[in-house]
Amino acid sequence: MKRIVKWGVLMLVALVFVGTFVFLYQKSRKKADVYQVVQPEKTDLYKTTVVTGKIEPRDEVLIKPQINGIIAEIYKKAGEQVKKDEVIAKVKVIPEMSSLNSAESSVRLAEINLRQAEKDFQRVKNLFEKKVISEEEYDKSAVALAQSREELRNREDALNIIREGISKSNASFSTTLVRSTIDGLILDIPVKVGNSVIMSNTMNDGTTIASVANMSDLLFKGKIDETEVGKVHEGMPVTLMIGALQDKKFAAELEYISPKAEETNGISQFEIEAAVRDSSASGIRSGYSANAEIILEQALQVMAVPEGCVEFNGDSTFVYILKQESPQTFERRQVYTGISDGIKIEIKKGLAMKDKIRGGKQIMAQE
Repeated sequence: MKRIVKWGVLMLVALVFVGTFVFLYQKSRKKADVYQVVQPEKTDLYKTTVVTGKIEPRDEVLIKPQINGIIAEIYKKAGEQVKKDEVIAKVKVIPEMSSLNSAESSVRLAEINLRQAEKDFQRVKNLFEKKVISEEEYDKSAVALAQSREELRNREDALNIIREGISKSNASFSTTLVRSTIDGLILDIPVKVGNSVIMSNTMNDGTTIASVANMSDLLFKGKIDETEVGKVHEGMPVTLMIGALQDKKFAAELEYISPKAEETNGISQFEIEAAVRDSSASGIRSGYSANAEIILEQALQVMAVPEGCVEFNGDSTFVYILKQESPQTFERRQVYTGISDGIKIEIKKGLAMKDKIRGGKQIMAQE
């Protein structure tokens, strides 16, 4: 009995040993790779570049006052449409005391001259009626009187302009009223009632009362890398994607490429402009950030395969043609490629539509 038990234990140990050996052997065996199999397809390929930039109106005008003073009234606000010559604000003139005193003195002097001219004319007229003097002397006196009256009107207008910014003879062209110079949308009014403003001159740009732009004529402005600028040209179609207007794309047309590069962080870039042609772009606001997608190359209805299926070796490219499905065996074949969109690549030569090629690894299985 003891002998039977002993042999049973030995057999059990032997079975465990053999089983462990078989298990480790199976685990150590090399497993065959199984690949996905794909076929070429006819498709359209586009090689594109994306340029970042922003949307701006083509024409943005800064409205500035024609006189120095204080904002008395503002008739418009940002976001409103405005017509050309429509009043945006009114400026109250704060006269300079030295100029005011000089103008008042000029008026008084002109009044004195006019009174004297009237007396002289009256004497000349009496003498002319008595035929003591000639008609020529009478005409000269009449002209002198008219000149004195005109001089007084000019001096009074100058005084009124200094006091109120308005000329009585040209009240319709008042410089105290700040008017829009174009039809458009008011983008901003950076001043408030009570703010001091100055007119533009050779010493400064003047105070901006409002900025007005034609928002029906918009431009995309961005910068393209020097490695790609040679592949674009005026007239190319552009697709705009605006971050603030997700899931919307707008058509545009490239109309300007800067002839001179600007260096940014050691990278040479060229400024480009594209005109927004999409009629649905009326809701776009000035300053929106946008991405412009430009098609550099395209190939329509060409044979293409996933780029991951192609092996690159120097200047040559290869694919692996399926020869046997089980077990999988492949044949390496050279092909000639065209453009790539980063996902698929064009096959120009070396492959047929019926061919099946090796893709990525699918699973790991035992032979």
